[in-house]
Amino acid sequence: MLDLAADPVSLTAALVDVESVSGDEDHLAGLVHEALRVLPGLAVERDGNVVLARTDLGRPQRVVLAGHLDTVPIAGNLPSRVEGDTLFGCGTSDMKSGLAVMLRAAHLVGSGALNPRVDLTLVAYDCEEVEAARNGLGRIARTRPEALAGDLAVLLEGTEGAVEGGCQGTLRVQVRTTGTRAHSARAWLGVNAIHAAAPVLERLAGYEARVVNVDGLTYREGLQAVGISGGVAGNVVPDQCVVTVNFRFAPDRSENAALDHVREVFDGFDVVLTDSAPGARPGLDRPVAAEFVAAVGGEVRAKLGWTDVARFGPLGVPAVNFGPGDPKLAHTRDESVSMSLIRSGEQALLRFLSSS
Repeated sequence: MLDLAADPVSLTAALVDVESVSGDEDHLAGLVHEALRVLPGLAVERDGNVVLARTDLGRPQRVVLAGHLDTVPIAGNLPSRVEGDTLFGCGTSDMKSGLAVMLRAAHLVGSGALNPRVDLTLVAYDCEEVEAARNGLGRIARTRPEALAGDLAVLLEGTEGAVEGGCQGTLRVQVRTTGTRAHSARAWLGVNAIHAAAPVLERLAGYEARVVNVDGLTYREGLQAVGISGGVAGNVVPDQCVVTVNFRFAPDRSENAALDHVREVFDGFDVVLTDSAPGARPGLDRPVAAEFVAAVGGEVRAKLGWTDVARFGPLGVPAVNFGPGDPKLAHTRDESVSMSLIRSGEQALLRFLSSS
């Protein structure tokens, strides 16, 4: 059994020492479910390897706390170990320290030791570290969106204790050019599709990224070539070329608006969408979000990247990232987390839950 009454550092170590590589979360999901369902103040259920818990105290606002159970494959970094103020081990930063903070809050609220100012929904989910189609939070958002309803969502991903509001959206397109094959010794008989891609690269090189304020946070967009392919053989003028372009866009753009912008940039070229995910507004203008920021203190910044907070955007729930982990250490052999940040992260979350 997991001891949710333990201090958050000990609970983090206990979670880390239960292997839960993506697709193999069944044991850890079972332990979390068993630890939560004995708490009288929580209604708890398990949906596959997603564990859902909620309070129904009649509070005027509801906050969703979410964290994933899985890790990347083990890299000789289990069991956990302590050196000074640092806890080492697979998943320490991404994101079992955040999961421990969330479960500690669940214990205090569910046991009656803490009378929260908001109702809580807690989601511990599987398969965050693999392809989106397997993501447990995404599955719940598609099939049971009412389970994620709330006035604010807090994803306990590692931010080193800062508040990172919302996230960027992302899409990838293929910009395609065509030509006519010919022997390279008689190149004038053909049209080189790779050469025809030169204007695509020129437009990318001259692109001025938009910087925009969304709900008080500054997002910088980016349009970058991330791949190029073409060519048939060493003596053939190629008749096809594909430039793969990634657009990271601010959360004030919808996916459709972002794609329209990319098509405008590459007007005259064949543009094919291959992948897309929406951004999420931080919603810091919402009262409960502003209250969260005030209670936890520290730095507030835009999330320059994509996280699962984006799954709350289509549900109309503003979302922030907040957790003790260090994203720079995620997925590394020496993955670790500051024990001081785990403790201060718990204290910050409890300040918000107990403030009036």
